[in-house]
Parts: sequence; C-alpha cells; structure tokens
Amino acid sequence: MLWLMRLSGFFSAAMVMIVLSPSLQSFHPAEAIRSSQVDSYLRLPTSTHSLDKFSFRRAPAFRNAAECRTSESEKPSVCDPSLVHVAITLDVEYLRGSIAAVHSILQHSKCPESVFFHFLVSETGLETLVRSTFPQLKFKVYYFDPERVRSLISSSVRQALEQPLNYARNYLADLLEPCVNRVIYLDSDLVVVDDISKLWSTSLGKKTIGAPEYCHANFTKYFTEYFWTDSRFSGVFSGRSPCYFNTGVMVIDLAKWRRFGYTRRIERWMETQKTSVSRIYELGSLPPFLLVFAGHVAPIEHRWNQHGLGGDNVRGSCRDLHPGPVSLLHWSGSGKPWLRLDSKKPCPLDSLWAPFDLYGHST
Repeated sequence: MLWLMRLSGFFSAAMVMIVLSPSLQSFHPAEAIRSSQVDSYLRLPTSTHSLDKFSFRRAPAFRNAAECRTSESEKPSVCDPSLVHVAITLDVEYLRGSIAAVHSILQHSKCPESVFFHFLVSETGLETLVRSTFPQLKFKVYYFDPERVRSLISSSVRQALEQPLNYARNYLADLLEPCVNRVIYLDSDLVVVDDISKLWSTSLGKKTIGAPEYCHANFTKYFTEYFWTDSRFSGVFSGRSPCYFNTGVMVIDLAKWRRFGYTRRIERWMETQKTSVSRIYELGSLPPFLLVFAGHVAPIEHRWNQHGLGGDNVRGSCRDLHPGPVSLLHWSGSGKPWLRLDSKKPCPLDSLWAPFDLYGHST
C-alpha cells in the first residue's frame, strides 16, 4: 500500500476512510520533469483564453530505478526501442488535467526517464509550458490541424465532444513517426496510479487495439433507431460480439493500424453520418471507433480504466469507484475534478486527483 502511504498527507480523515474502503484495498503501490525547485513557474502568454492567469509549479525530479533498461544512445531518439510511448492531447480547457496526468505517470513509473510523451495540439505556445513544468521530460509536440476533421464532425449531446482535437486520436498513425509502432493513448482527465509499463506490455494478440471492455453496457444505445433498423448499417456487426469500450484509454498497434488503413475506415463512417438521411449516432468521436473496432478489441483489465468519475451529464453528480483493484482513475463525464475543487464543491473521489495537480502558487 505504498501509494496510499505517499498520499496520506493529502487527505482528510474522511478521505482516508474512502481510500481504505473495500473497493480500493487492492490498489497497487502507487484506475508527464523534473527539478526539485517547486517555486518555479511558467506564466502563460496572454491570449483570448486569458492564459496569463495560469501558472504551474515545476515538477520534482523522477529518475529511473537501477534495473531499468538503459538506452544505447546518450541522447535517445523517439525511435529508441527501450521507450514507452504515451500520447495525450493538450488544449487550454483541459491543460490542467493533462499536466496532472503526466505528473501521475512519472510519479508511479519505475522507469520514468524511459517514457516518451507525444502531445497533440491545435494551438501554439504549449511546448514552452511543458518544458518549463517538466524540464527533463522526453516529449514531442505534434500539430493537429482542426480543418482536417472539422467538416466530418456532427453535433453531439455535449459541445465539448465536438472539439476537433477529440478526433486527433484517429490520426496517431499519421502524426507519429513511422518507427513508433505502439502507443498508449490517454485522455486528459485521468491519473495513473500504477506503473505505466504494465499497461504498455499488454498483449494485443492479433488485434490492433486493446482497451477495457464493458459487455454489460447496453450497446444499442450508442446508435440511433434508424441505424439499427437499416441492415446496411447494423449489418456491420454481423458475426461480431460488440462491447462498449471507452476510447480514453487504449493501447494501439500503430503498425497494424497503418497496414489496414483504420483512419480512413473511421472517416468513412463519419462521412456516412453526415450524408445519411438520418443520424446513425449521437455521441461525438466514440461511435465511429465502435463501428470499426467493437468486437475486435483485445481486452485489458478494468483496473486500467475506472471511468465515469466525472458523473452523469447532470450538474453536481458524483460517482463511486467500481469494485476491484485500481490502476487508473478516469473522470470521464461532464464533471472535471479541477473545476469542482476550485468551486469548493468537490466529489469525494476528486481528492484522489488533487495530489497530482501542479496548478497555482505554492503556499
């Protein structure tokens, strides 16, 4: 229970009771670096988003353990085979979450200097922020042009789901270097509380992607009645046993993705949604992924996506953890922990996100 001991100083007695509840007793020790100077900040440039209001503490140093594999090169490149590759988006609205996610990964990794981060952005200036917050982090920033996908996006139940950067995950095989054959894709509203190398080493077998599946979920609700009544569409699942999976945590075989042209397959379903006489789905970037991959996913333990902690699309709703061990906590849903903490109206589990937050001045 090393992870709990590390964080014990952050929680009130009430939170300790939550952490020690039966659903969390299986936490591994410890469901994006590096100066010890915690008083160093980056003042973001002024913009239409009022970025000048934000500042982030510099993260403490994290070093590889003695048993970590060392690079053959003094300055390893992105193609170094010893690296673990993690892709995360960076944007103004979720920036605080992305920084916390990176921090959590490094804090719980046995070999933090062997993790390479691929940051997907649609605006400039964020590279300086990352480098100032994590001075020794191995990373690269990739620009994703919103116009590449804007005409394919349909309106969704939440405006946040319509942002072009949400679709950048569809283009990882094109954006990342050809030598990068595997990547872990992570959403910005999560923290990792286990060694990321365990997720990296997941066997995908003959599959292209791996993710925790939730076969008890009502799969039919992700598509419209029109979709299910027209065999031209619903027939895509013939011979498959499709299950819901959350695209916020995926292990992707990029070599297979490129070989079979999955980006174009996803785009074709988005085009069908736009040109069909009636909508075939309502949610944003998830349904096209389900249409292409559901039933063809390598299952990953549920501990790697304790999702839904953001609550339902109802203001102020809170969720409990699912039973079982936890390696990753995911605030998918409408509520985000940094916003609820700032409003002084947090959900109980938001305190598990707070220790990784580098936003603001030290006290």
